[in-house]
Amino acid sequence: MKNEIPVFFAIDNNFAPYLAVALNSAVKNSSKERNYRAIVLHENVSEENIKKLKAFETDNFKIDITPMSANFKMLDDRMSNRLRCDYFTLTIYFRLFIPAMFPQYDKGIYIDSDIVVAGDLANLFDTDIGDNYIGACRDLSIADVPPLVAYTENAVGVKGDEYINSGVLLMNLKKLRELDFEGHFLNLLNTYHFDSIAPDQDYINAICNGKIFYLDESWDTMPNNERPLLENPNIIHYNLFEKPWCYDNVQYEDEFWKYAKTCGFIDEIKAFKAAYDDNKKAADKECLELLVNRGISIPKEDVTFKKLHEKGVKIRL
Repeated sequence: MKNEIPVFFAIDNNFAPYLAVALNSAVKNSSKERNYRAIVLHENVSEENIKKLKAFETDNFKIDITPMSANFKMLDDRMSNRLRCDYFTLTIYFRLFIPAMFPQYDKGIYIDSDIVVAGDLANLFDTDIGDNYIGACRDLSIADVPPLVAYTENAVGVKGDEYINSGVLLMNLKKLRELDFEGHFLNLLNTYHFDSIAPDQDYINAICNGKIFYLDESWDTMPNNERPLLENPNIIHYNLFEKPWCYDNVQYEDEFWKYAKTCGFIDEIKAFKAAYDDNKKAADKECLELLVNRGISIPKEDVTFKKLHEKGVKIRL
């Protein structure tokens, strides 16, 4: 366990095909000299899909697939029933509970499942982030959207060039446990229920700002037509609506299809894309407009991370 690299994911049954692509790429680009363990917490994933995901397991890349509810129950028991929010609310914030859920690890990687791992995760794990709480990349998906940059500064209270994307996190689990990170988060959540456009991400930014190690952007490379392609991305993150299983001509789409071909779900993925019609694309556009509009309105509310921080409420750890 001491020399093991834990990599955390969370999915429901609909996302199993895309996690299969992620796992396929991660295993293929892993070192034979290191030991990895993918820990997949899931909601209602079928036995058939679990079997297909487990098929990627190798001697040095283990894959554990367990129900999220069981892990939250263990967490609830240990934390003296501090989880006053309903279970479905908490699953949104899964990555924030990793330190408390997995006390056997001092360090770990969390990754969203809409990704391709083109490099070796051992190189990410080996990054020295000092006494910072997390390592993460600046969120370049919003950097070219002025209303969202204004939102990070005026609602979350974090400078635009310091706001990170929470889709790839190198976590100092030991330090976060020592600081009672999840207790602080739950206190904020239960007391204020901050309105936000990216719930877990905004809490992470607000709480950890000033104690974040900024990773090279190759570890959270997001398609963005406003920016040139990176030559050697380590992790490609098909964030928001830039997903090659929905749209054509997405940056880095060749990398996705390379691993999708042998992921065991290629027929399902192709069928999903074929059915992604104009109505669904129009709905995506409406969602993006709603996101931007909420980003404009939330800073005007009385209760924001920034306003409470300025009043002396302890937001940052």
